Amino acid sequence: MERIAPDMLLGAYAEGVFPMADEGELLWFSPLMRGVIPIDEGFHIPRGLKKALKKEPFEVRRNADFRATVQGCSERQETWIDSLILESYCELHELGFAHSIECYDEAGLQGGLYGVALGRAFFGESMFSRKTDASKIALVYLVEWLRDNDFTLLDTQWMTDHLRQFGGMEVPRDEYLELLAEALADELTGG
Repeated sequence: MERIAPDMLLGAYAEGVFPMADEGELLWFSPLMRGVIPIDEGFHIPRGLKKALKKEPFEVRRNADFRATVQGCSERQETWIDSLILESYCELHELGFAHSIECYDEAGLQGGLYGVALGRAFFGESMFSRKTDASKIALVYLVEWLRDNDFTLLDTQWMTDHLRQFGGMEVPRDEYLELLAEALADELTGG
């Protein structure tokens, strides 16, 4: 099975670059404006979601079924997740760099997200929901996990209205690269 070499993939992330597949072609991106969500008090949970969280509609797990989470993210009319992306990120997961947050109910996996952790940066790749609020609840749990593990950067790559409701914002590439360098400083110095 064809894969992107882990060193190439991690090296790209360390430089602020990420891949997406488009009709069998692998493309690399470094947007002029980068989407980020604050991990600190700038993270916002919308009122309706706070109510949903109190009801505990899902059992939330981390890394229980990474492959199924990526496959769930690919189940849409237009997707940039092909078999090359799937296998490459599954290998990063096996190496301990890629993680998933998943929401389950009695019927199974209902939503979640996945991304790459490098240093104190987490690069959110994609999210999906089969039931209301599943991906949003996964995001709340991701931020809790990032806080608990001293992460400083949650990169969403692009900014959407969906992510803005959580406090997401766009930052210019040069500012993003400074945030990235700070988040990777320990990783790059072995600290």
